[in-house]
Amino acid sequence: MNMREEASAAGEPLLEVAPASRRVGSATWAQTLGNIVVSVVGTGMLGLPYAFRIAGWLAGSLGVAIAGLTTLYCMILLIECREKLEEKNGSVYIQSYGDLGAEAFGRTGRYLTELLVLVAQAGGAVAYLIFIGQNLSSLLNDTSKHPISPVIFIFLLLLPLEIALSFIRSLSTLAPFSALADACNILAMAIVIKEDFQLFNSFSTRKAFGEVWGLPFTAGVAVFCFEGFSMTLPLEASMTNRRQFRWVLSLAFTGITLAYILFGIFGYLAYGEDTKDIITLNLPQNWSSATVKVGLCVALLFTFPIMMHPIHDIIESRLKSSGWFQKLSYNVRCAECVGLYGARIIMVMLLATVASFIPGFGSFVSFVGSTLCALLSFVLPAAFHLTFMGSSLNIWRRALDYCILLVGVVFAGHGTYAAISGH
Repeated sequence: MNMREEASAAGEPLLEVAPASRRVGSATWAQTLGNIVVSVVGTGMLGLPYAFRIAGWLAGSLGVAIAGLTTLYCMILLIECREKLEEKNGSVYIQSYGDLGAEAFGRTGRYLTELLVLVAQAGGAVAYLIFIGQNLSSLLNDTSKHPISPVIFIFLLLLPLEIALSFIRSLSTLAPFSALADACNILAMAIVIKEDFQLFNSFSTRKAFGEVWGLPFTAGVAVFCFEGFSMTLPLEASMTNRRQFRWVLSLAFTGITLAYILFGIFGYLAYGEDTKDIITLNLPQNWSSATVKVGLCVALLFTFPIMMHPIHDIIESRLKSSGWFQKLSYNVRCAECVGLYGARIIMVMLLATVASFIPGFGSFVSFVGSTLCALLSFVLPAAFHLTFMGSSLNIWRRALDYCILLVGVVFAGHGTYAAISGH
């Protein structure tokens, strides 16, 4: 029995035959650029000044640049893998990261890949909720005598809004929300940098290299900053002209990496050793500070559905392929619709509950970046690329793939050890 027959027997979603209508998306390059930026840029950037405080401004800058370049390269590896498989077998349509896992390592590969995507995306979504809750809480607590817990904002404000937004199923439909989120991010970053310049100190008063133990922590934050890896294949497939995706991706990552480095440097130079794990908590109590917090909260509010897209995709594919759900959908009218949207509601509620129990933003972001994101962003793409194209690669590309694979495994292992040991 071959891999495709095994998947069918196990009730898994198959790598589908792709009609022409499914192979051509509707998103323009500009819409895709906006979706890439909003998929990548999120709460992680707000922890960069704190990471630069720990590692030093020069070490932090180098770490962000290396993380960005390596992530871009590994995203291109995924595209090469899909093109290789579709060229080899024109009837195969690689729709998701899990499909690549299934083609590479069978049923186990699919389960492992989808599990990592689920947990990593969930970690990013939880970080969004933590940030919004903490910033709205600090904003109102600055002007109120009665402190309001971030948990109140998560459940009473964020939960209903995110449930409503989770009903949007199309990435092209989310493009206007992406544009709004990008605008909010740019405005907020500009105001933060303006505030930073008012407190700007020279490079001579800040350390270029920090403690050695801080480098893994900073690397974890940097990797998390480029999270959104599992959106690579859906974003490319959503384009009308898929050949444009590589240069659109490169353009987006060049701008994002440069913005991250400048943001981290300016934030650290402004506040030095007083830099907090969320830079917005360092801002003074004035109208511009309030604008930053509200703008970033709005941006992340509309980024959350894009972060949840791979999670919903995996869960819904599992439901549709399960025998009991197929019988229920056949026997009960509207059961499929109710079941799929019900699953979306349950997932958003579950992540909101998890977010209410996470105490530290910075440590949580570093842990997710150094473990789950490292496996998804470096280890799996290199392993897939070697599996599908190893024999056709020259010695330098094979060596680079093995190097990325090894470093990714060591990095993830260290992140797991640090989390368990409490360091």
